[in-house]
Amino acid sequence: MRILSVSELTRHIKTLLEEDFLLANVWVKGEILNFKAASSGHFYFTLKDEHSSIKTVMFRSKRRAVPFRPENGMAVIVRGYVSVFERDGSYQLYAEEMEPDGVGALYLAFEQLKERLQKEGLFDRKYKKALPLLPRRIGIVTSPTGAVIKDMAEIIKRRWPGREIILVPVQVQGETAPPAIARGIQALNRIGDIDLIIVGRGGGSIEELWAFNTEVVARSIFDSAIPVISAVGHETDFTISDFVADARAATPSAAAEMAVPDRREMERYLQTLRTRLLRAMEKTKGEYGKRLEACLRSRVFARPDDTLFGARQQALDFLGHRLVHGVLGIVQRERGRLSVLAGCLQSLSPLATLARGYSICTTEDGGSVVTDAASVRSGDRLNLRLHRGRLECIVEGRDRTTDLESA
Repeated sequence: MRILSVSELTRHIKTLLEEDFLLANVWVKGEILNFKAASSGHFYFTLKDEHSSIKTVMFRSKRRAVPFRPENGMAVIVRGYVSVFERDGSYQLYAEEMEPDGVGALYLAFEQLKERLQKEGLFDRKYKKALPLLPRRIGIVTSPTGAVIKDMAEIIKRRWPGREIILVPVQVQGETAPPAIARGIQALNRIGDIDLIIVGRGGGSIEELWAFNTEVVARSIFDSAIPVISAVGHETDFTISDFVADARAATPSAAAEMAVPDRREMERYLQTLRTRLLRAMEKTKGEYGKRLEACLRSRVFARPDDTLFGARQQALDFLGHRLVHGVLGIVQRERGRLSVLAGCLQSLSPLATLARGYSICTTEDGGSVVTDAASVRSGDRLNLRLHRGRLECIVEGRDRTTDLESA
């Protein structure tokens, strides 16, 4: 059982929170309470609703983008991520954007679709497919113009030459963009022999990125049998497609780097593994060689008969000696018990009683023992059994009084 320190436990909880995909970019609506603008330039406040509250901090680098002055009691919508303040062991919201509540129909539609798809399970990790280590054919769904496709193609070619790129040109903004993107993903699935799909575009406003916040694109990504990387906008831009995709890249260029490993790095890594493997083999070979030499020098190999049979015969001799000694001990104990019982039996024997001067008086025919003087008459013949011999007597008189009674 491992016992954690408080710091270790706090860091573990912090890691769990920071690795949660949904908590990495979350929108929270609430009322500002206990607002404080520190001299450092940071904002400290609490976001609350009718039932709960959460501590929130917005660092100076982020608060510069807030066009209004937050005040206590103001209803706002904050975007940020949840983490743990290790000193106090408390979780809090680290705000990166803030706007007054009630603005932005697109934001409301985004949240509603996000909540609905999340409840349906489209964001669940159990549905995420693993990206291939080295895809041979990569499908890209994006605009054919602009720097995005050019940058991705150059990065893929540089990192691992020889990868085949299948471009599906589509509109990435406007009313026709969502169904076009969905059809592009579906087309790559029908082609077959595609190992990976990248879908995305460069940065822009929320309106320009809106095609990737639509249900038709989200479901086409979810239904794809081929792993999909979502690469929409810049690092701070999050779309519905990011949540549904098997992996999210901060930018299209990052998606290209995620898609294929760097061949030179892979070769160096394989060379390192080869060196480590050879060293491990040599070390293991040396260790087993020493063990073999030690075994060959040992008595077991040098004189196997002595080891196998000598020890066995010695053990048998030892057991035989213990058996004989044990049997003799049992015989001696039983003899002692027999002597004691014989002594007890001798002390209870009638012959021992006769030896002390007593006699047994019976009728003439020996049929009954005379124990009462009143049972005989004068002239009756009696037999007296002594310790040695027998007497025939005639009764001349009788007296029922014993010496014990007279005493």
